[in-house]
Amino acid sequence: MFEKQTTIAGEVSIKGTGLHTGTQNDLIFKPAQKNTGIIFRRTDIGGIPEIPAHIENVVDISRGTTIGINNIKVHTVEHVLAALAGLRIDNVYVDINGIEPPVCDGSATEFVKALKKAGIIELDSPRDYIVLDETIGYDAEKGEGVELVAVPSDEFRITFMIDYHNKAIGTQYTSMYSIDEFETEYAPSRTFCFLSEVEMLKEAGLAKGGTPENALVVIDKPWDQKEVDYLKRLFNDNKEVTCGENGLLNGTPLRFPNEFARHKTLDLIGDLYLLGHPIKGHIMAARSGHKANIELVRKIRSYWEKTRIKMKYQERETDGFLLDINAIKKIMPHRYPFLLVDRIIDLIPGKKVIGIKNVTANEPFFQGHFPMRPIMPGVLLIEAMAQVGGILMLDAETETNDKLIFFTSINKAKFRKPVEPGDQVRFELDIVKRRGTLCIMAGKGFVEGDMVVEAELGAVLMQKEDLAP
Repeated sequence: MFEKQTTIAGEVSIKGTGLHTGTQNDLIFKPAQKNTGIIFRRTDIGGIPEIPAHIENVVDISRGTTIGINNIKVHTVEHVLAALAGLRIDNVYVDINGIEPPVCDGSATEFVKALKKAGIIELDSPRDYIVLDETIGYDAEKGEGVELVAVPSDEFRITFMIDYHNKAIGTQYTSMYSIDEFETEYAPSRTFCFLSEVEMLKEAGLAKGGTPENALVVIDKPWDQKEVDYLKRLFNDNKEVTCGENGLLNGTPLRFPNEFARHKTLDLIGDLYLLGHPIKGHIMAARSGHKANIELVRKIRSYWEKTRIKMKYQERETDGFLLDINAIKKIMPHRYPFLLVDRIIDLIPGKKVIGIKNVTANEPFFQGHFPMRPIMPGVLLIEAMAQVGGILMLDAETETNDKLIFFTSINKAKFRKPVEPGDQVRFELDIVKRRGTLCIMAGKGFVEGDMVVEAELGAVLMQKEDLAP
């Protein structure tokens, strides 16, 4: 097992047709330096734009996993990513002169063969793992019938069950106990679809590259000569098409008795590699697809970002909250009498933060606001809210000693009730919009469940060196 990061020793290429787009593409794997990650590059576009294979860049999951930035996309990346994950390759450039990798035979085998031909080498940097310390599950919609959960484990494992009301598939189960099994036990498993689905997609001008040679086609409708003639026209092929005894188009032999479940596992492995790092955890799935896979990846990534922030700033163990005042002081440049947040209760990186301000009679502003009727100034309530919101703009990579957060706007501010000595204000802020270093947040403050303040805040994250006079 590699304990350091890896890349490939040289370039290697694959040519072929994209499954859904039908485009002819050349894909080239190229070595990359440590900490590069997996980056797709569109060599057919000026400037060769890069799209890191990261959950933040997933833009579509309708017929596979599509990543993109600024309307530049690469479709159906899950088989490529599964091959890289299965071989424990951390850093590589995936150059492609089109919109979709070749489908090959519908499995990940050709990608595995190519990468092994290039050779795998270690780099002088330790591999980072995403380690689960708690259970994380996908919140299935009512009636969806999908179960997907990640639980702590010392190894990366997957248990997958599928259940289709079709005799060619039926109920299937597989369990991968180690990623070492991927190359021989999961990479060869091919993508599959139902005949009625193929016909619908073909008629709609989709699945342009799909053929009986690169997908297992399950027959799920009546079979007669009319259907045979229709399929010949659909595939633009004069070859005979038959209904196999195994319930598959042309009776394509299975590579494994549970090949369908194994391919679902392959897709899940590819989707999980969008985390940006290999994972140590046991994934248990039932009837899962790309939608559920991607949502679970988002939740795991959010959990891991929060964990890394806590590890970076929080020295003592906490129970029921994330960051204490000492951790906050490592992050925030503010000090007495202008540090107005005492505790961060919870954080969903890039989405939501909850923080606490304890208002005591010793606050210096109460000496003048007002001596006979102490009330926390509204402007300081907004400032306290803004300071809590500043935590929301951080990620685990942000170095706070060279950055400052400046608030650029305050809109829709309303003060509902006065805040007095002895109150504890709970601030909750959600990101409304974020673009680069700019951020818009919607914030609310509560005392014992009653809203006391709300506002929409704009902020920008800046380098200190850019602020020099």
